Amino acid sequence: MGRRRTIDLHLPPHMRCKNGRFYYDAGGKPRKWIPLGPDLNEARRQWAVLEGQQEAPEDRSLAVVARRYEREVIPLKARRTQADNARQMRNLLAVFGEMPVDEITPADVREYMDRRGKAAKVQANREKALLSHVFNHARAWGYTSAANPCAGVKSFRETGRDRYVTDDEFTAVRGAAHRTVADALTLALLTGQRPADVLKMGRNDIRDGALHVTQNKTGKRIAIALTDELGELVERLLAHPKAPAFLIANDNGSAVTPQQFRGRFDKARAAAGVSFQFKDIRAKAGTEANAAGGMGHAQKLLGHKHASMTQHYVRARVGESVEPLRKPGIVENGAE
Repeated sequence: MGRRRTIDLHLPPHMRCKNGRFYYDAGGKPRKWIPLGPDLNEARRQWAVLEGQQEAPEDRSLAVVARRYEREVIPLKARRTQADNARQMRNLLAVFGEMPVDEITPADVREYMDRRGKAAKVQANREKALLSHVFNHARAWGYTSAANPCAGVKSFRETGRDRYVTDDEFTAVRGAAHRTVADALTLALLTGQRPADVLKMGRNDIRDGALHVTQNKTGKRIAIALTDELGELVERLLAHPKAPAFLIANDNGSAVTPQQFRGRFDKARAAAGVSFQFKDIRAKAGTEANAAGGMGHAQKLLGHKHASMTQHYVRARVGESVEPLRKPGIVENGAE
């Protein structure tokens, strides 16, 4: 069995990305790399040919639909979503891959959910959502006219995270962390952005006195003023001796990969004896922005479309602020 892939998780098997161009790994000794060009959609089409996956017209299995979905739909999604979908698709195809899409029933989906949910209820929900989206495309592409078998199949109940990171916890982890992690934690707290958006912040994003962010998840664009602590932090990061393209960079100027960052962050948490997720810093930033400048400030910083989302996001962590009951004289008249 070959080694488990640790990079290019959003790409199909045997496809690699090098310096912005895609290649097909044909194996052999010496290893043969077949260029597929810089366009991911075209690269996926060529990959399908090289993999010998040109489907017969009568083959209407989920595997066939999934391969077209991987070529035409997944490349349009955010990079993190592509990696998630690739993993979710493998689980779905292991069960439904050889089944004709017409033969997948709500009972089949329910059984899959029940079995998958024993180990991972949230992932079961995500995989059902992906299966539903693939099936909707199968209908649009003419593979089937059957009703979506995921319709009416109830997902598992999910509860949102309510973890609030205290100042002491934040300081403890940052103090035990590698320089890149400590800087990323500070940058995430001051900007309120998601982990992936923090790691991609670069020199080209700094202009007109602001740090310009285009959020991966939503496409929302935010210009965060480079004032006070954020201005000082960015100025220091820009003074890196190797002049790296990204604000969070290794000593040699190279970008910090997600795998590198995760390893360093895990090590810092273990050393500090504190357990929180990096994404919890975004909630801390929103909570503190609300306390300092109100809910409107928090909403703008986080890039939420609706104030109700920000209110739920903040209050789930620290609770809703309320005034105590007033009982004049009760303290003075208490027992001696």
